[in-house]
Amino acid sequence: MKIIKRNGAEVAFDIDKIINAVRKANNEVSDMNRLSEEQIERIAENVAALAGDLNRAVNVEEIQDYVENQIMDQKAFAVARKYVTYRYARALARKKNTIDDQILTLIECNNEEVKQENSNKNPTVNSVQRDYMAGEVSKDLTRRVLLPREIVEAHDQGLIHFHDMDYFAQHMHNCDLVNLEDMLQNGTVISGTMIEKPHSFSTACNIATQIIAQVASNQYGGQSISLTHLAPFVDISRQKIRAEVLEELKDVAVMQDTIDAITEKRLKEEIRKGIQTIQYQVVTLLTTNGQAPFVTVFMYLGEARNERERDDLAMIIEETLRQRIEGVKNESGVYVTPAFPKLIYVLEEDNVREGSKYWYLTELAAKCTAKRMVPDYISEKKMLEFKVDKNGEGHCYTCMGCRSFLTPYVDENGKPKYYGRFNQGVVTINLVDVALSSQGDMEEFWKIFDERLDLCYRALLYRHNRLKGTLSDAAPILWQYGALARLKKGEPIDKLLYGGYSTISLGYAGLYECVKYMTGKSHTDAEAKPFALSVMQHMNDKCKEWKAKHNIDFSLYGTPLESTTYRFAKCLQQRFGIIPGVTDKNYITNSYHVHVTEKIDAFTKLKFESEFQQLSPGGAISYVEVPNMQDNIPAVLAVMQYIYENIMYAELNTKSDYCQVCGYDGEIKIVEEDGKLLWECPHCHNRDQSKMNVARRTCGYIGTQYWNQGRTQEIRDRVLHL
Repeated sequence: MKIIKRNGAEVAFDIDKIINAVRKANNEVSDMNRLSEEQIERIAENVAALAGDLNRAVNVEEIQDYVENQIMDQKAFAVARKYVTYRYARALARKKNTIDDQILTLIECNNEEVKQENSNKNPTVNSVQRDYMAGEVSKDLTRRVLLPREIVEAHDQGLIHFHDMDYFAQHMHNCDLVNLEDMLQNGTVISGTMIEKPHSFSTACNIATQIIAQVASNQYGGQSISLTHLAPFVDISRQKIRAEVLEELKDVAVMQDTIDAITEKRLKEEIRKGIQTIQYQVVTLLTTNGQAPFVTVFMYLGEARNERERDDLAMIIEETLRQRIEGVKNESGVYVTPAFPKLIYVLEEDNVREGSKYWYLTELAAKCTAKRMVPDYISEKKMLEFKVDKNGEGHCYTCMGCRSFLTPYVDENGKPKYYGRFNQGVVTINLVDVALSSQGDMEEFWKIFDERLDLCYRALLYRHNRLKGTLSDAAPILWQYGALARLKKGEPIDKLLYGGYSTISLGYAGLYECVKYMTGKSHTDAEAKPFALSVMQHMNDKCKEWKAKHNIDFSLYGTPLESTTYRFAKCLQQRFGIIPGVTDKNYITNSYHVHVTEKIDAFTKLKFESEFQQLSPGGAISYVEVPNMQDNIPAVLAVMQYIYENIMYAELNTKSDYCQVCGYDGEIKIVEEDGKLLWECPHCHNRDQSKMNVARRTCGYIGTQYWNQGRTQEIRDRVLHL
């Protein structure tokens, strides 16, 4: 069993430390109030048993809570008071130096919780350490100065989660849809250098990667770009190449068809190089937050303005899929699955059925999903139904990063606008805690629910107000040079925070456990489902109420919960103990999802969750867990066609692993040793994460190792849906 110290370092559990701590308190009281040695040993043994039952690394505060309770159970109240006094004195001493130890453990790579905080950050790398160090300072400032005590305490108790405290001290927003079209067509400025409209497809791709890197360094969430914005440059290159071919062959009698064939062959080679630039630049770039840019690439034929552009876009999409199927080489030269860029493919009438014009792209997408876990799929049909603007028109567009969706918006000219918009930030409510705090009383549940929602509302306004007054100079690439706006130097961004131009998100987590506790059933049960839907509707109603009050676009968001799922689970166990089916796991369920252990087929799961996606307009994604599908592409296509007809946004979770020690390319397994979950190659039993490539989708995007213990347990517990 492992213990996590206050500085984040992980050490082996030592029962003697408990015995010695109780003895010290025991020696401070009179003989008549003292515990016997047998009682002290019993206390220590009981604490060890309680900690062991959690099946995870336990932090020092939890151990001390157990010790305190066990002393009280022995009726040794005088000893308990001495023990509490000692804890309080130590806490005061620690407050004199809030972050030094934390930063030192980061530098020495001893902080286990931070090491597993982000599955796409390598905490041994200097740039990541620098980002984490800055984050510790930001969190300290946020907790002591920028947020009121009630919000911080609610966060610490796990009642809510105030996301991204490590960036809150700066005036930074969450995620966005980059207006790549504006920047490429009208020019931009990067690091003080004027970048004019490119004169070829390859140059446009190169500029796009520079824009992606700059945007990623000026925000903390995901960004999305559309391949449609690169499509016009295909024909520019075509005309340029044709002129070159004609010049080369001016003295030769050549048929027009031959000129066309040579031109298209050279054009396809330029497209190949351009897409390769995007793929390799994205996975090799290191932004200021110490990781590759979190970027989503959107592939939607319906965005093209004419048939020529549509066909050119199809060529770009085809090349993008082919290169992703191939993968990228790891340090051993073996092709593996990269985490980014995330790909989204839109299913539409022209590509979703065999015999449709672009069916070949959909077949290619299916092969890519089977091997590399991407692309994810948006149904144009369902999205046009769900995303309807005030003019009554439906729209299909990409999310910002993994799942955060903008709300429909019409500008002052009556035209829909999505690119150039953004999200201000997220605060998440822990629905499981609401349920447990009510002790199963429905009337009390709704009362506590409203109190917690009010906490989230006030916390969200702090996020909003932190961005108010931000000058465009804070991030010129975003606010002055087209990524999000073309504001003047020195101009505040305030007008972009109101009227629906940007959104701000009320996140939610643990709907399954909430419903399970209140009704005794899963929310997939017909008797429990109405309660689950009413919880969702109530949060939507609150968002509408807040929006009407402030003219800020509050929106309900299905929180991904990468590290928060573990934190919430630990907080629940501390507050309420182990409750079978509710708090007996080291994770809680993302958003509205069916619990990962529940046996349900892929089609039933997608149909069920589609109802909840409609009630999660600020962001949602569903998935089905599948085995290796590379030899069963028709089944993948069947799921994709079902997605098109039934749900707005979904993905297939496959597996893509490689052991660098023995060359095994099957599934790397999760094993347990001494209460800790470890990744192990089933062939050679290698457990060194630095010598294996493990890719899993955890939160709507692919992670590549470094998951915390809660998320690792959740991955292990998943059942197949197909």
